[in-house]
Amino acid sequence: MTDYSILRQRMIEKYIIDRGIRDKRVIQAIYDVPRHLFLDEPFRTKAYGNYSLPIGDEQTLTQPYMVAYMTELIQPGESDRILEIGTGSGYHTTILALLAGQIFSIERIPALAEKAKRIIDQLNIRNVSIKVFDGSLGWREMAPFNSILVTAATPWIPEPLVEQLAPMGRMVIPVGSEKDQRLRFIMKDEDGIVAEKDVGPCRFVKLQGKYGWNNDQG
Repeated sequence: MTDYSILRQRMIEKYIIDRGIRDKRVIQAIYDVPRHLFLDEPFRTKAYGNYSLPIGDEQTLTQPYMVAYMTELIQPGESDRILEIGTGSGYHTTILALLAGQIFSIERIPALAEKAKRIIDQLNIRNVSIKVFDGSLGWREMAPFNSILVTAATPWIPEPLVEQLAPMGRMVIPVGSEKDQRLRFIMKDEDGIVAEKDVGPCRFVKLQGKYGWNNDQG
């Protein structure tokens, strides 16, 4: 029988701490969330390697280091309202839920949203709301958000997401083409973006939508 807690600890030591993640709250949240539960049975034994894994509908579960890195970048506070674009399996959503006040997560694929809701409910997480919608439009009626975390790549930064970010809010978003993407860290004030920084290479699925990739772009 697989001891997932040991595998999870090894993952954290080798792929999270050794690669520079220092936020103790982020590290603890990753330890507290059983990553394997968000995967179908054939992939569960691979849950604690540092690679992305398929979750169906041509979508993937992000590699653990990138989950930790993106989470550390937005510095989630205990009372923060966070918008996540791309619920996927619900794994990253659950980590955010342990760190912040309220999580609003958007997923465009109904089957993935339903599955994520089911697992999150089973883990007794009660501060997550999931909506099936075009993530590039954000969730205007729940704005503003202290942080926005986008887990799918866009050809440009969607203006609705910038508008929905609270003053001094933080956003992390992959930007670029299908094969050449960079992770961007953004801060804004009342007048718009005040800081934008390239924080490294990344590889995500495309963000489909009005302000992301549309059907005409492939």
